[in-house]
Amino acid sequence: MRRDATVLVVDDEAPLLALVRYNLEKAGYRVLEAVDGREALTVAREERPDIVILDWMLPSLGGIEICRQLRRDGELANTPVIMLTARGEERDRVRGLEAGADDYIPKPFSPAELLARIRAVMRRIRPALAGEALAYAGLHMDLAAHKVSRDGRPVRLGPREFALLRFLMENPGRVFSREQLLDRVWGNDIFVEPRTVDVHIGRLRKALNAHGGGDPIRTVRSAGYALAAA
Repeated sequence: MRRDATVLVVDDEAPLLALVRYNLEKAGYRVLEAVDGREALTVAREERPDIVILDWMLPSLGGIEICRQLRRDGELANTPVIMLTARGEERDRVRGLEAGADDYIPKPFSPAELLARIRAVMRRIRPALAGEALAYAGLHMDLAAHKVSRDGRPVRLGPREFALLRFLMENPGRVFSREQLLDRVWGNDIFVEPRTVDVHIGRLRKALNAHGGGDPIRTVRSAGYALAAA
């Protein structure tokens, strides 16, 4: 994982916030803070953190609703979220996960456990955060320069095709339905017909396959699309 990954910590308990900040910065993370729900959403939209550590009980807007709003935001929908809470009952954990959280840590917790959970979630959910580039089956994506190449040849993509390919490269081999791709790439607060995905997949395929080499995008009948090595 790159050493400057940004973590947004949202909690209204000052001592806990200070403890988490200290340990995250010691581990090499850049730390942002918010003490209530509305501030958290503002910071997230302005700063685009790599991961959000989110308390369940917050002033103005609760953690569950924040998580839902993040998942509806086209730019933040894929941001990993770990929820912190004193509510340790199974039904509460289920509610948090169903709202879109990627992991759940009951209070009290140790800083070492939190760091381990952060690393695990980011490896699992956002492998792109391990560096500034993605590579798979001859495809190379430079995230910083916003460039794509295949077998050393540049590939020209529009913004939506770039975002679609990035998501597929972050999750190689996994099959995603049109609805899932709309949710993750477009954001579920934007009304777009599911068939729109087919159009952009077609454009992406055309760009990737311009010089041959086999189609890296697999269509799974009645299921969706996946990025898979030939």
